[in-house]
Amino acid sequence: MELFTSLHPQLVHYLIIPLLIMLARICDVTIGTVRIIFVARGERILASMMGFFEVLIWIVVVSHIMKDINISWINYVAYAAGFAIGNFIGITVERRLAMGMVTMRVITNKPADELIEHLKQEYHGVTNIAARGISGEVRLVFSVIKRKDIPLFLNIVKNYNPKAFVSVEDVRALSLTHIPPRTKAQQMINRRMKFSLKRK
Repeated sequence: MELFTSLHPQLVHYLIIPLLIMLARICDVTIGTVRIIFVARGERILASMMGFFEVLIWIVVVSHIMKDINISWINYVAYAAGFAIGNFIGITVERRLAMGMVTMRVITNKPADELIEHLKQEYHGVTNIAARGISGEVRLVFSVIKRKDIPLFLNIVKNYNPKAFVSVEDVRALSLTHIPPRTKAQQMINRRMKFSLKRK
């Protein structure tokens, strides 16, 4: 590569080029991992844009590896390492973005009236039904919330009943959703309810 003509050839072929291949592959796979998640959620525009850059980077990297196929096997190692690291980073990025909505299911064998009221104050949409589980009568609580609110939701349930069973499911589409912004009055109510739950 003309860019590295001033450097020692061995340094370029056995260190710099493999590092560039690995970094490019990390970018490629990170984009690809997030793209797959967007595809599963029906985000067509974002998925298409990411697909363009993913393929562009992949073509550049693979063409360089094939060109230098007789120079060093370390390029292959760098390519594989970039793939592995890219998957890890892609999943981490998706978790950080916390985009979309999820359905939270809570199964508790304790009376859930106070929990339901607390969740209504937080999320403005809770459905609950009576059910029967292996241990007897239980209460089944559903709520559709923003993905970024999962930790707060789990904390509320844990304060109410640490042994409650909670499951999470991605929501691909909603017919209608309305999650109003929290007012100062609601925030004060939430603080009092959280304190009440922690005392139990």
